[in-house]
Amino acid sequence: MSEITTVFRSLQPLLSATLFRQLTIISEALLMMQGRVTMLGISRWTRRGGSYRTIQRFFLTRLNWAELNWALIKPQLTHCQGVVLIGGDTTTVTKAGKITAGLGRFFSSIYSRAVPGVAFETLSLIDVEARRSWPILMEQVAPKPPQKKPAKAKQKGTSKKATKRSRGRPKGSKNKNQRQVALNTEMTQVKAMLTRLLALLGDTLAPVYFVYDGAFGNNAAVQMTRSVGLHLISKLRYNSALYFEWSGVYSGRGPRPKYGQRVNYQDLPSEHLKSDTTKQAVRTRIYQFTAVHKKFADKLNVVIIHKENTDNGKVSHIILFSTDHALGWEALVDYYRLRFQIEFNFRDAKQHWGLEDFMVTKAQAVLNAANISLFMVNVSQAMLATSQEQSILDLKSRHHGICYAQALLKILPKSADVINIEDWIGKIPILGRIHTTKVAA
Repeated sequence: MSEITTVFRSLQPLLSATLFRQLTIISEALLMMQGRVTMLGISRWTRRGGSYRTIQRFFLTRLNWAELNWALIKPQLTHCQGVVLIGGDTTTVTKAGKITAGLGRFFSSIYSRAVPGVAFETLSLIDVEARRSWPILMEQVAPKPPQKKPAKAKQKGTSKKATKRSRGRPKGSKNKNQRQVALNTEMTQVKAMLTRLLALLGDTLAPVYFVYDGAFGNNAAVQMTRSVGLHLISKLRYNSALYFEWSGVYSGRGPRPKYGQRVNYQDLPSEHLKSDTTKQAVRTRIYQFTAVHKKFADKLNVVIIHKENTDNGKVSHIILFSTDHALGWEALVDYYRLRFQIEFNFRDAKQHWGLEDFMVTKAQAVLNAANISLFMVNVSQAMLATSQEQSILDLKSRHHGICYAQALLKILPKSADVINIEDWIGKIPILGRIHTTKVAA
């Protein structure tokens, strides 16, 4: 029994015999192959039963990748004694074509601008104790429709000046319920994914926190996360208008005040100071307190990381928050930092497992190509947990060597003659080649 078959033992009840054999063959090829990970490249490294047409049929088959990932991850997390977080993020894959399903313009942090390509929303389970992220659910992000520029109005000779609205609140306006928010397309998709993920986990795991980047630093994201039973950990803008809670004496007339003094990030009260350290001429002070925001329906557990360069006097600050008021500042900062582990998953998927290489254009094939790259991230992490390798490069190098050793043993003659030993050794380096040299008769 091969090593990959042992890892895939828990997947057999979820797949038919044909799909299980195809997934095993493709995974073995991905572990041993070199070069770009495309369907044609995979077919060159597969053994018997992995023809190019077989690879095509597999990529066009609808698969429940969430169940496959969970069956693979479950043995790794069931013995976990620490906290398990749900992390989320979006990754962008650049594409130069015009017919790939879901093609549009998406923001890329690598290029710091919107680039043509496809994007995928991903949720992962983050093991706090092992400090490792396991991607489990991935869906493609629909591109935004192109916006037409409004037609310019014709200028007339006699145009009436626009009447300005008078000061104060318009008559008849009503208070808005900040807990009833309209979710945008991204948050609607993330909410559906969180609901699906929690149903998949069932009673096996009970995550409490959902960690996302600054894109979810708003009231709509807070209400969306609380509606699915999770606490949100995210980041606010550096200039967010936060207020301390009002702590004065109530006069007895009118509504009880809610907002106290506005938070001055350059002069924070010392009673909220939790940590003060200096390392390499950088002084880091961490503050924690409960704050209110006029656009948030609930109070926020805020942690402000204030950094100052003692050499040149430059200062900066980061505002983290959580909806769980019992969460300490150390855990809040640590949990938000662990969110970056999902970026390492994207790096490995693009560098080793073909997330940046796939050439398919149909919707189901694009989804399968992206999901199998993150699936192989989980496979490699599960294999590294029991092997002696320290990196994916070492793991692939070992399987690459095993591939050549197996090919060598197949063509090894019964009696190795010194005269023709160079002939059969020369057949080994052609593994994975596109073109083979024809020998003249």
